[in-house]
Amino acid sequence: MNLYQNRQLSLHDYLEIREKSEELLEYIDGIVFMSPSPSTKHQRISRKLLIAFDKFLDGKSCEVFHAPFDIELKNENMEGTKIVIPDLSIICDKSGFTESCFIGVPALIVEILSPSNQSHDLITKLNLYMNAGVKEYWIVNPMLHSVTVYSLNDESMYEQHDMKTDSGCISSNFLQGFTVDLKAIF
Repeated sequence: MNLYQNRQLSLHDYLEIREKSEELLEYIDGIVFMSPSPSTKHQRISRKLLIAFDKFLDGKSCEVFHAPFDIELKNENMEGTKIVIPDLSIICDKSGFTESCFIGVPALIVEILSPSNQSHDLITKLNLYMNAGVKEYWIVNPMLHSVTVYSLNDESMYEQHDMKTDSGCISSNFLQGFTVDLKAIF
């Protein structure tokens, strides 16, 4: 994940840049981050997870959305503006939808690592999602064929719920009964 510019921008300036750009740009408290173009492997993993989540959620109240779809993280305790573009988001609270984005806190977010965005997803976004109250955060590492699932505990801190590398089924704490075989996604 690269900084788009080495200076803070207003939300207005960010929105103007977004309107004129084809880049995937995220905005976190005045800093604009540019996402790398996803690799073929990244896209395949994203598609397979999207299908698995979509099948599981069929007939349920939650929906899965895939990038690019803007999420403006917002709750009563958050300050500043945070607009992110997760690889996958599961949204259960329909009240936050607008014509172009979701404003609120998704229940579950999946980020698929790229070599250039690892620290952003592993540190910045992990803390951002935890502080926003995202109930579950999946980090998928295509280079290591691993998935790590973090769930919010009673103190609103992330703790590792599950982790698998290469084989086995990874499970969700939030979506009771949802599992996916790593061999099926890698």
